[in-house]
Amino acid sequence: MIDCVITLKKIIDKLYQQQVDVQLTRPDPKFGDFATNAALQLAKPLGKNPREIAEAIADELRGHEELSEVSVAGPGFINVKLSDQAVLESLKVRPATNRAGKTVVIETNCSNPFKAMHIGHALNVVLADTMANLLAVDGASVHRVSYHGDVGTHVGKSMWAILREVDGDVSKLDAIPADKRNEFMSRTYAEGARAAKESPEARVKIDELAKQSFVLDDPLYKQVYEICKAWSFDEIDANVARLGNVPIERRYVESETEVPGKALIKEKTPEVFTKSDGAYIFKGSQYGAFDNVFIGSHGNGLYGAHDMGLIQLKHQDYPNLDLSITVNGEEQAAYFRGVIAASELAIPELKGKLFNYATGLVKLTTGKMSSRTGEVITIDWLFNEFKKAIKQAGGEPTDEVVAGALRYQFLKVKIGSDVVF
Repeated sequence: MIDCVITLKKIIDKLYQQQVDVQLTRPDPKFGDFATNAALQLAKPLGKNPREIAEAIADELRGHEELSEVSVAGPGFINVKLSDQAVLESLKVRPATNRAGKTVVIETNCSNPFKAMHIGHALNVVLADTMANLLAVDGASVHRVSYHGDVGTHVGKSMWAILREVDGDVSKLDAIPADKRNEFMSRTYAEGARAAKESPEARVKIDELAKQSFVLDDPLYKQVYEICKAWSFDEIDANVARLGNVPIERRYVESETEVPGKALIKEKTPEVFTKSDGAYIFKGSQYGAFDNVFIGSHGNGLYGAHDMGLIQLKHQDYPNLDLSITVNGEEQAAYFRGVIAASELAIPELKGKLFNYATGLVKLTTGKMSSRTGEVITIDWLFNEFKKAIKQAGGEPTDEVVAGALRYQFLKVKIGSDVVF
């Protein structure tokens, strides 16, 4: 493919016998793929109008088939657009290997079971998988993993509604078709969330059911829990594959993180954590985050303890990791700054290796989506809409084409910006 800097230098030398430090910049996409102000740099030493110089250089550039469009703007800026073929050829160039020999662990899927997977989850799934692809192209050994919350309050809310529907007869779940299970999980979670908000009696029961997710000593609960958890993971895996992601090699769940997380926190107190009234607190405000309770006064590990347990498990499974990456919404950015700071203090060999990338939110025109109210757009619905649009445009709406179109819509938005449907 054409090397634009070298080509510009040759053209300038041919036309004006001058040496210029040619710099390329990225203009607004509507003007092209790159731009240069080389003509303006030449104007003073040549004593010529920069626009005239730019036009002469542009005429020479137009002779290259790799360039589909060359234009001059303003006082003498040259804008260039690459041909589609040139862009395709650039992908075949031998990849860089800046990260050769480096080991990267990245969470490419963190949707929780017992909820429907919606397009907000899809954004993080696509972004994380794309980061993994780029790191692999750059020579790294990339390990894709996932992490899911299989215990806690959200499980209690779903189980409250599911157990009411089952009414002691687990076989009732058999009547729900496979293609309706995601919808079922979405509806029951919304019902449980609404009950927790509106009914003190239901809230007490939901708290009990949330605790039961940790022990699973009730036979009926355990049976329903395991069936619906398996449904959720089947749905998550199918959706992630449909989105075009490379499969994960290891799935972590929250129920396995509390024990190692709590043990490390207690071991690193008072060195890293402060104990107060039975609770273990990390002074995150000293590290650009906020003071956060990692173990509550009741003795249970909270989110911070679970995430520290997860970091330990990944470190054990991938002891030579050079980079460990998570991708989460902007609203969790400060929380993860605290978790990372605490983890680096507790496990010094991980210092500088833990990164969390904050994304924007996927919103409806009416505002933020909410699993609690059921106001979400499912991935299945979105795929169907893409298929309709592609078919109307005369295309063949295969899952691969739909996934490519959907991924492009997410990836064209700057990381950290919101996506509004």
